[in-house]
Amino acid sequence: MMLLEDPVLKPEQVPNPDLSMQKAFGLVFAWAFAIAIVIFGVYQMRLSDPYVRDVLSHDGQVARGHAIFQLNCSGCHGTFGNGKVGPSLRKVSTHRSQVGLIDQITSGKTPPMPKFQANPQEMADLLAYLKTL
Repeated sequence: MMLLEDPVLKPEQVPNPDLSMQKAFGLVFAWAFAIAIVIFGVYQMRLSDPYVRDVLSHDGQVARGHAIFQLNCSGCHGTFGNGKVGPSLRKVSTHRSQVGLIDQITSGKTPPMPKFQANPQEMADLLAYLKTL
């Protein structure tokens, strides 16, 4: 049986599927690594915020955090954080970092949630309470 050669491609020009897969995996890995670096950089930038550092340096008290929640958050998030107009906050601290929660609470980026400007101790208390939901 005689193999017919492609008259256009020389043997060294024939694509190597293994090499193509290696390049594809390398490219995917490079993009994933770049995205991870960007996410880490944003997190570090948030962590360098003096307000965030101050909040995280305080020990929060759950009872005071509960009172702050009832006064400022329960109208939208429900008395027990189950959600009303705003989403449920049950187990929110398991899928949002402390830094992410601080940003969410203080930014007002997701209307109709208003900006909530608490002093660092009050924010630490609120975060302590959110961990109990």
